[in-house]
Amino acid sequence: MIDTLTDSTATSPARAGWREWAALPVLVLAVVLLAIDATVLSLAVPALSRDLAPTATELLWIGDVYSFALAGLLVTMGTLADRIGRKRMLLMGAVAFGAASVFAAFAPTAGMLILARALLGVAAATLMPSTLSLIRQMFRDPTQRRTAIAIWSAGASAGAALGPIVGGALLERFSWGSVFLINVPVMIVMVVAGAFLLRESRDPRPGRLDVLSAALSIVAVVGVVFAIKELATHGVSWLAAAVVVVGVIAGVVFVRRQRTLAVPLIDLELFRNRAFSGSVLADLIGVLGFSGMIFFLSQYFQLVRGYGPLEAGLRELPAALASVVVVVIVSRVVGRLGMGRAIATGLLVGAAGLVLLAVAEGADSYLWLAGALALVGLGVGLAVTLTTDAVVSAVPPRKAGAASAVSETAYELGVALGIALLGSLQVVVYRLVLDVPSSVSPQTAAAVRESLASATAAIGGSDAPQAVEVLQHAQHAFTIGMQTTAVIAAVIMSVAAIVAWRVIPSTRVDASARRR
Repeated sequence: MIDTLTDSTATSPARAGWREWAALPVLVLAVVLLAIDATVLSLAVPALSRDLAPTATELLWIGDVYSFALAGLLVTMGTLADRIGRKRMLLMGAVAFGAASVFAAFAPTAGMLILARALLGVAAATLMPSTLSLIRQMFRDPTQRRTAIAIWSAGASAGAALGPIVGGALLERFSWGSVFLINVPVMIVMVVAGAFLLRESRDPRPGRLDVLSAALSIVAVVGVVFAIKELATHGVSWLAAAVVVVGVIAGVVFVRRQRTLAVPLIDLELFRNRAFSGSVLADLIGVLGFSGMIFFLSQYFQLVRGYGPLEAGLRELPAALASVVVVVIVSRVVGRLGMGRAIATGLLVGAAGLVLLAVAEGADSYLWLAGALALVGLGVGLAVTLTTDAVVSAVPPRKAGAASAVSETAYELGVALGIALLGSLQVVVYRLVLDVPSSVSPQTAAAVRESLASATAAIGGSDAPQAVEVLQHAQHAFTIGMQTTAVIAAVIMSVAAIVAWRVIPSTRVDASARRR
């Protein structure tokens, strides 16, 4: 039976019942899997490179095309879900994700794998806004909704941390295709359970979908994400500059068009809402600092401390486990501090964790690093949960898909910016600190200056005293770069905390006063 929800509070209970709570794991399962899929591929690169022999350009596209498709289509898919039904979009996306996973696992060439990864990104864009918008519909009570979003957010954090662990365990026993095939049984469970437990919901007054606006949004977002990745990988180039110009022009035209449409793809008036606009910005910056840290930490554990992929993944778990604690404390924190101050507090806790991470690197005991990771996970988890709640709560339930898409787009941009900006900064510091003796061959010296990964590949297996010394210098330079980057990320998160404190309202709002 289709239960088409409207803005009327009379058509839905004030508090969620057993069916809603039973359906929540289905939605969390989706974000866990998508987060795992975003991080697990990096471990499979050596194995698939041996089998498919991709060129350097093809290898970059295998890694990047997923995020391009995902980020570019989120707004369109979120708005489309409001029109045709969020449950329907979720189940369609799950089926498509499972099929694309099989395609990827058995891709015979690098080109086919790139196509499969693009299809995975399209399916992920179909899934993600639907998960969050369905939570907005299922949990109308503010306290219950915050708890549900905290569980959803913890699932995303846990998935990102579990990616290296799952990937390491699979790749020790199976081929690289196993990192994709693991998606299939999970998607089957999602489709079966979702069909029974989820209620359908849609916008009862959707209006016409403006195809030109959808195309402009895709060009604008993909242009920005592509340019960020191009700058991070190759530095300043004409290609990056051209793509930025195209993306900015598309974005400007998109904004102007939304102001003239009777039913815009995104209601720009939402950004006049301080809770909405401030939360989107805080979400982006919080994720920026967190994603940059995880990116460097994985390399640090493996290339500096010498852990294998599986052990490195286990060492990162404190951040994911701490984010689970948010489920227990989120309602108490926001009830005591108010939304804006609670988000600011979360960002400050995350910033403190990043500073401790920079200091704890030299400690003999891993416990200091574990404590730093726990602080980051707790702080960012709290901030992301509350910013997400603020964004989806700022719109009536019938527009939940579009608002969810804005929140997810901010998240994806935060991930891209975190890896690109903090990655570029880390590389700059690494090369400034690095001291390569003149006696090292030009080819080896070039590899060492490129990155710690290439230095390890070039001389990591050598027992020669000079090779060992050069590698130690490279590890030291990487560590200095990571520490510097962590401190700067902490400063950025602290600035975001000030913005959240001043911009996002902190008055307690009664549930009955919320916009329905």
